[in-house]
Amino acid sequence: MQLTHTYLELGERFFELNSPASFRSPSLFLWNTEVEEQLNLSGEFNSEVEQAHYFSGSRQLPSSKPLSMAYAGHQFGHFNPQLGDGRAHLLGEILDEQGNRWDLQLKGSGQSAFSRNGDGRCALGPAIREFIMSEAMYYLGVPTTRCLAVTKTGESVYRQNQHEGAVVTRIASSHIRVGTFQYFAAKGDIESLRRLADYTIERHYPEVLQQKEDKYVQLLASVIEQQIELVVQWLRVGFIHGVMNTDNTAISGETIDYGPCAMMGAYDPKTVYSSIDRNGRYAFGNQAQIAHWNVARFAEALLQLTNDDNDLLEPMQILIDGFSDKFNQTYVEMMHQKLGLKTINHELLSTLTSLMLEHKLDYTETFDLLTRSLTCNKALELVTERLGDWVKLWSNELDENEIDNVQQLMRKANPVIIPRNHIVEGIIEECEATGKPDAVMAFLKVLKAPYQDTEIAENYKMSDHEFNLHYQTFCGT
Repeated sequence: MQLTHTYLELGERFFELNSPASFRSPSLFLWNTEVEEQLNLSGEFNSEVEQAHYFSGSRQLPSSKPLSMAYAGHQFGHFNPQLGDGRAHLLGEILDEQGNRWDLQLKGSGQSAFSRNGDGRCALGPAIREFIMSEAMYYLGVPTTRCLAVTKTGESVYRQNQHEGAVVTRIASSHIRVGTFQYFAAKGDIESLRRLADYTIERHYPEVLQQKEDKYVQLLASVIEQQIELVVQWLRVGFIHGVMNTDNTAISGETIDYGPCAMMGAYDPKTVYSSIDRNGRYAFGNQAQIAHWNVARFAEALLQLTNDDNDLLEPMQILIDGFSDKFNQTYVEMMHQKLGLKTINHELLSTLTSLMLEHKLDYTETFDLLTRSLTCNKALELVTERLGDWVKLWSNELDENEIDNVQQLMRKANPVIIPRNHIVEGIIEECEATGKPDAVMAFLKVLKAPYQDTEIAENYKMSDHEFNLHYQTFCGT
């Protein structure tokens, strides 16, 4: 297993060299064989014991050079000039068979200079949540980081209560964030800011170098495009991130940080579950607006790269001003795919969401029923019961000669299975009580086919409105 270290080559201003904590008796709890194969790691380790030591940080991989990354960030709108990896260690980068570069990072692996009085540890429950949620998002077709492993440390972590400790091994196309750019912009460190921007272009968006426009303007344009695609996909499946701070906004356009995330049950744009989001800043229906706000902060950082040869303000302002129109267009196109419509009908969509809100209809179940209603009379009866005359208005907009194709289009957008909040919490509780990963593994089999209505899926389909009424999530990892 040969790790490379292109981020480390950026220089010491970008990180702190720092070794993970050592645990005396770590044990492997979850291992992702698909990620193992993706990274070509099969056969690299002699035993689960060896894996546990390497991926808890207790033993250093021969080619790793652990570091904790520096970054800043706006947290709930308030700027903190220095955050950084307070409980994470980047071990290095690994190339897959296609030549794609992936960061290999440990979370919950101990303190760094960025820990801000924290213990740098993670409890088992939040580690399981990140594994489940990131795999669910991957199979739902949403850009995301993934987990290679969850390792129990054999030690306790103290939050409100005593919990088993764990370390998550996360892979990402990188861990560069909007907050990474803000870190150097806040310091007025233009040299490092430019180095970071050039590195980001080379690693994530090399195509911008082939275009005539200024490369930093094109970098902003590319990041905007990725953020729009990401958040639209969140809205498609009913995902609520819960903590869309700029330090949790990945430049790559991947979902990162699954601490307080949740899935929407009954449709309501104001839905928020995060215990720390007391004013609903990151509610389901606000996520587009916050993505816009975050990329504007990214643009502000990039503006410091203006010089006599490149006036960045005007072209970047045009891009930021155009965000909402681009987002709305992408969102409406996605929602019309969920309805199987080729022609845009704003009134039909608006009426549907109003009915769903009024009658507290489950978001995923409603679109699943609509999809099945095209060929199933029982589903048609159920959805007509809930939506009344709207169903006929919708049916009239469909191409009767292409019903099979319409249903296929809808099914690609409308999952049967999502990681429902009460299911995920029940699985975490069972794992904590038994000390075994069986419940996770059983659920993962279903999550790998979220668009298939199988017999086993029935056990995980039902919503729980009462549970969601009082549900809260926490920044556990």
